[in-house]
Amino acid sequence: MARPRRCVVDVDTALRASAYSGKKKPKSGGGKDDEKKSRKLEPFDPVAAHLKERADAWSMWLVIVYGLGIGVLMRYVLMPTLTGPETILWLIPLLLIATLPPLHKVLIPGEFSALFDKGNWFRGSFLFIFTWLAISFILVNPPYADIAPPTFAGGLDVEVTDGVVDAKWRGGVYTLGLDRGSVDVVLGFAVRDNVDAEGAEIEVSLWQYGALVRELASGTAAGQTDAIADFDTVESWFRGNAVAPHALDIGMAYDLGTLTPGEYEVRVHLSEEGDPWTSNDWDQVYTIVIAQVATA
Repeated sequence: MARPRRCVVDVDTALRASAYSGKKKPKSGGGKDDEKKSRKLEPFDPVAAHLKERADAWSMWLVIVYGLGIGVLMRYVLMPTLTGPETILWLIPLLLIATLPPLHKVLIPGEFSALFDKGNWFRGSFLFIFTWLAISFILVNPPYADIAPPTFAGGLDVEVTDGVVDAKWRGGVYTLGLDRGSVDVVLGFAVRDNVDAEGAEIEVSLWQYGALVRELASGTAAGQTDAIADFDTVESWFRGNAVAPHALDIGMAYDLGTLTPGEYEVRVHLSEEGDPWTSNDWDQVYTIVIAQVATA
């Protein structure tokens, strides 16, 4: 049996075939001259290609170092002078994209900077933005910084009790339907923070028709020892564990006493000493609507 013949193609032939196949077909009306031009193989200059690769490498590392430097400067120089998020924090990096071409001409040797084109500026702009975003994300989160204020982990909840036949939580509004004229309500919530939830300063109060009904919490979260103990003794909440889903959430419960149908507000203010901003504050107003419903 005759052995099959092997077809051997050298590199030069493969390159020529690839270059020819990538040529666009000439438009009609060009004649034989256009066809001959389209079939002409452009010479490959390995020296020029190597030089362009080196120029692209110079550009890449320059943009990366530039993006890292801008991120560090904004974190440790600009952000400590501000009291919170400002437009200038993202506006400055976007405007600095315009400095990429002159920066290349100044810092990169002339034999390389002359090879840059629009594609380099396009790719360099995206690389700069992504580098700045990455280093900024790292430097404004723990363990290097803390710019996020403490919050409530899952809004409000109410202990399951006789008299409440319907409970709905939606968009910060808790609606309770009663089968009687009044009900004893135990309110629950949980404090959450990405660094030190126990040290968060907490102020919670109950209001009705613009008048203060009672102060619920004041001081640090860790200082609400009685409320924390009461939260642990509650057997069942209407929303299950949604109010404190994480093990590190600091749950608290407060007995609001006997409430009658009406609309109540729970006003919350949480704060902490952050870094680089000295005060991280979070304010929220929740609404509790109590209504008597008709029963069969």
